[in-house]
Amino acid sequence: QVQLVESGGGLVQPGGSLRLSCAAAGTIFRINAMAWHRQAPGKQREWVATVTAGGNTMYADAVKGRFTISRDNTKNMLMLQMSSLKPEDTAVYYCYFNVDFGHYWGQGTQVTVSS
Repeated sequence: QVQLVESGGGLVQPGGSLRLSCAAAGTIFRINAMAWHRQAPGKQREWVATVTAGGNTMYADAVKGRFTISRDNTKNMLMLQMSSLKPEDTAVYYCYFNVDFGHYWGQGTQVTVSS
């Protein structure tokens, strides 16, 4: 049984930075794309960023230039460096791993941007 565990969320002031991490507990033989999604209160979950198995990255327009997604294939880890945070970035952030036979979601980590 594989579980994804996120960490690094918290409360930060506007303009600040946070780094999220997502680690897989359990054995995964091959991970394809990895991604971050987020869900703000009262809104649907939305895609934030993706990094492919080959290292190509894609970002939602709302975070482009402020967030950086990366992965460590040796540790089956996914990271999200968030800078210049805005109140509208407040949400629960979820990691997502796509594997050959399906996918896994993390349980979510809260990010709150407020003064």
